[in-house]
Order: sequence, then structure tokens, then C-alpha cells
Amino acid sequence: MRSDVPHLLHAYSRPAAGRSGFVDIVAGDGAEVVDSTGRRYVDALGSLWYCNVGHGRREIGDAVVEQMRRLEVFHTFDRFTNRPAESLAERLSGLAPMPDARVFLTSGGSEAVETAVKLARVAQAWGGHPERTVVVSRKPSYHGVTYAALSATGIPANQAGFGPLLPDVVQVPYDDLDALDRVGREHEGRVAAVIAEPVVGAGGVLPPPEGYLGGVRERCDRWGAYLISDEVICGFGRLGRWWGAEHYGVRPDLVTFAKGVTSGYLPLGGVLVGAAVREALEADEDAVLRHGYTYGGHPTAAAAALANLDLIDREGLLGRAPVIGERLGAGLGSLVDGEQVLGHRGTQGIWAIELGDDLPAAAVRDAMLDHGVIARPIGSSTLAYCPPLVVADEQMDRCVEATRLGVAQVRSRITARG
Repeated sequence: MRSDVPHLLHAYSRPAAGRSGFVDIVAGDGAEVVDSTGRRYVDALGSLWYCNVGHGRREIGDAVVEQMRRLEVFHTFDRFTNRPAESLAERLSGLAPMPDARVFLTSGGSEAVETAVKLARVAQAWGGHPERTVVVSRKPSYHGVTYAALSATGIPANQAGFGPLLPDVVQVPYDDLDALDRVGREHEGRVAAVIAEPVVGAGGVLPPPEGYLGGVRERCDRWGAYLISDEVICGFGRLGRWWGAEHYGVRPDLVTFAKGVTSGYLPLGGVLVGAAVREALEADEDAVLRHGYTYGGHPTAAAAALANLDLIDREGLLGRAPVIGERLGAGLGSLVDGEQVLGHRGTQGIWAIELGDDLPAAAVRDAMLDHGVIARPIGSSTLAYCPPLVVADEQMDRCVEATRLGVAQVRSRITARG
């Protein structure tokens, strides 16, 4: 065993990486974070697509401390409940993009997607259609790392080595309704649900073609399938509304959420359960839903979420996404030269650039660290940006300038090697 590797086994990193390669983040304030050497960075990805209200918000910390002093935790299995979890469910139901929603709470986004897939299948079975087990997802897409979520994820590299995966999961290109129709014909009468991110996030920041999500909704209605809107990234203001489904004018049956519901201050996720699914689940008064997580409905996490939602509402942060789109989107667009930066894409508060084939995205990200900005490489050629909604104009300009400098720095190194 190597002695220079940290005891912490990091997610999405090389297990053999030594300690010296990690950036130790020790503090944060607004849209910036600070490492152990004192260097400040603009957090251009909102940590990991989630810090919508920014870092260091005392209001959330105070709410957490107050709740922990009263009741730090108790489970919500069977007959037990707690007021913060109930209040959060009521609040989210009122914000939901479909009427009469209930809320199932989890610890994060992967659990939320896992739950939505299970709810879709069990609702179909309890509703008299046990043959409807096929779940259709898209590629590329990212839905999480638990087994149902991983099976639905349309990134082959993420699935490699973890098989066998969940059966009856079929993938289609993210923008192709004709391919979706073929699946409907091939699995006629067997489709339980279609899952789609309003904007593909970690799969590459890919907005849908005009009318695409409405087309998915129409097919779900025709097939008797449920539409699962995966809002783990797109929810809570990222697209200028509470939900990405609202931005695109689509009514889902199930909505997965996490990340922005607490701005990451504590782990929490969940599923909004719409009327069609509720009807099947609630038809038999004696039926028991044998699914749940130890920390689902955690009162302290729920208190953090309620304080976070208050901040989004009180500070009008839904209105910040269009501002980010105009300034950061335009700034990244100005870098497109057809050689080093091939293009940019995104909408509202989520963006990406596509680098030239010989410019490794991870190398550009590393170079940007030298200029005080943290972006996220996706695959070999994409850099993603999803800053806190509180990001200032000057900080967005720094993101653009650091990208320009990082690209030039990596290009210079490649040219020097020759």
C-alpha cells in the first residue's frame, strides 16, 4: 500500500493520486471560496452544481443550530414524523410544477432518482399494469451513482466495471423523438416511465431542442407512462424558475430534486409525487410502501432547506439566472474562435464551452486555478459553469478572463512541446 495517498478515498478521482494533488478548501463567502494557502477562487460551478445562495450564509447555519438544539434527528418511518419535514413538504408541494403533489424525502440526488424509478414501477404495478417496467432515459445524461440511477445515466464511462446494471432500462439520444417513438413501438405497452433532465447537466450542459420536452410529455400520455423530470441540477432557480419543467412549460408526474434545495448546506433530496402516481399508490388503504432511507425527512436538513428557500424567495434569486445567462453566456461566447474554443452552449444559469480536440479540459481547468477560478471539466473537451445565483458581474467577468488565460496557457505548453 502506498503511504502518500490520503485516507479519504475521493469521488471521481484516481485512487492512486497522492496527497499533494488536492486543493484543500477551507472557507467560503458568497460566490468565492478560499484554499488552505489563502488563495481565493470564484466558485464557477457552485461547488458541484448546487450552491445557489452562495457560501457562508449565516441564516442557514442559525436555522440548523436552532433545530439541532431542539431535535437533531428522528426518523420518519411508519407513524413517526417531525414538523420541519412536514413544513418542507408543504412548502415544496406549493412550489411544485404539478398540482396536488406529495413529497418523498431522501438524502441526495442519486437516492431521489432511485426512488423515482421505484415509485414509477410500483405505481404501474399497483395501478394494474405490472408489465410496465421499462424505463427510458437519454444519452448523454447524468442521473446518479446508485444502481437504478447509474443504469439510467447515459455516460458509458460512468457505468464501466459496475455491471450488471438494472434490466429494462433503454436509452435514446437526448434530442431524438423519433428514437423515442421506436422504443415505444419495440416495447409497446411496457414503458413505465421516461426520465429526462430539463437541461442535461453533467452529461455536457445540453439544452433540449424546442418542443422536445413537450413531445416527451405527449408520448408519456399516449403510452400510459410517467414523465420523471430530473431537477437535481435544474431546480431552485437555475433556469430562472423554481423548476426547469416550468421554464419549458411541461407538466411532469415525478420530479427529483436535491442540491439547490439546501444549496448543499446539508445533504437532502427528494421526489415530488404528482396526482397520477399518487392515485395508484393511495388506491389500496392497506398497501405499504416498503421503501425509505434512514435519513429521509431529517429535521435538521429540512430546517436548512426551509431557510435556503426563504433566502431564494426573499432575495429574488430566481431573477438572477437570466442575468447570468446574459453576462456569463455572452462572455463565454466571446471566446469562441473556431480553433481553441469551438463553441459555447447553455441557458439561464448553466453554461459550457467546447474546447478544441487537442486541448484537454482538465488541463484548462487546472490552469484556471492559477487565475482564481474553479470550473468543471466534463469528459475530455467540455468545461462547465454553474455559479451561485449571487455571483457578481465582476466575478463572472473573472470567470471568462480566467478561461481565456487558461486556454492560452495550455495551448502554449502544447506548442512548446511541439
